[in-house]
Amino acid sequence: MKEKTYEIDMTKGGLVWQMLLFALPLMLSSILQLLFNAADVIVVGRFAGSASLAAVGSTTSLINLITNLFIGISIGCNVVVSQNYGAKKYELVSKAVHTSIALGLFAGVLLSLIGVMFAGSFLRMMGSPEDVISLATLYLRIYFGGMTATMLYNFGAAVLRAVGDTRRPLFYLSFAGVINVLLNLVFVIKLHMGVAGVGLATVISQCISAALVIRCLFRETGCLKLVISKIRFSSSVLIQILRVGVPAGIQSSLFAVSNVVIQSGINSFGSVVMAGSAAASNIEGFVYMAMNAFMQTSLTFTSQNYGAGNTKRVDKVIRNALIMVTVTGLLLGNLAYLCGPWLLRLYASDAAVIAAGMLRLKCICVVYALCGIMDSLVGVLRGLNCVMIPMFSSLFGSCVLRLVWVATFFQTHHEAYVLYISYAITWIITICAHIVCLVIVRRKAYRRLLNVKSV
Repeated sequence: MKEKTYEIDMTKGGLVWQMLLFALPLMLSSILQLLFNAADVIVVGRFAGSASLAAVGSTTSLINLITNLFIGISIGCNVVVSQNYGAKKYELVSKAVHTSIALGLFAGVLLSLIGVMFAGSFLRMMGSPEDVISLATLYLRIYFGGMTATMLYNFGAAVLRAVGDTRRPLFYLSFAGVINVLLNLVFVIKLHMGVAGVGLATVISQCISAALVIRCLFRETGCLKLVISKIRFSSSVLIQILRVGVPAGIQSSLFAVSNVVIQSGINSFGSVVMAGSAAASNIEGFVYMAMNAFMQTSLTFTSQNYGAGNTKRVDKVIRNALIMVTVTGLLLGNLAYLCGPWLLRLYASDAAVIAAGMLRLKCICVVYALCGIMDSLVGVLRGLNCVMIPMFSSLFGSCVLRLVWVATFFQTHHEAYVLYISYAITWIITICAHIVCLVIVRRKAYRRLLNVKSV
């Protein structure tokens, strides 16, 4: 089979360079995807007021809660395609491609219906203030109206990344991102559409990126080629994808549940703190996406090399991924905090909003490398076919403990910083749990490979 120039053979060659070649475009494309929402927040904050800024920014945790299950399932697609590609089982790769796109269509339609119908109810459950809820509901309904495109992009990009192609998703998001920014300026500044304008701009840009990814798969040759008549669920492949993807999605949703609870606590301080937290959260997002690129790198490289039975190379992947994500998190997280006063002014000019945002950056960004380490360990565990253990350790470490924190300590110390420091505490606890899991899982996984080879 002829190897494509966009693909990376992760089972041989210089590993550090390959991981960087994979991670850097992924990092840039993830940051561009985040720019869809950041452009919304910046434009609406500067030209539509603090209430509109709070309305758009406060929806992030709710959007993540609703969508994370299916984003996690796309990770299952990545693992299945990667392992079969590394094992050179190209017929199974083709079935995984078509099953992935079918899943993307199903997830997009389902999420659109849920989001449009229940947006207002969800926001009321979170305790959104009356001066924000109507605008936030409008934004959510428009945003979820384009969810099919969002899911198709994520599932299609997961297929491409599984074989090492992170460059074309970057190209597509770059183009869509420029369109998003231009439409934001037109809809909000020229047409005075407010939150409806930024929501519509985001949906249009998501449709463009999805169309480009699907077009790419249609034009592929070999096992990655997408054929309309073959877009359906393959039961055996679907089971493999869901076995990895559902626990990953549940884990992501559990993180989102705790974030929704924390957002509800933030809402109790009013629109100024909400706006500051929303702006700081967007800045944090860029650091997180940079670190998350190494989680996906560890996941994909571990999957391909484990599929190929190359255990020594898997160990090198683990070491390199942890070093890279730590350096990235420390550098970018602290840089974001140091530049915080200037960065926050992109979102709002109100001194009180900026002060509220700086408090969040101080508590979270300075130690954000901990989050990257935690996620990279999860990527390795998933690549080794261990999905339930990291889900349960994350359930306890980063969800249950945060909920307990909010229900106890926050009730007696009702300050915003008390909410923010819960992140670092739970990251440390979860990292310790993941390290113990990795030691055990790695030993069992390698023994299993030796048994297969001996047979």
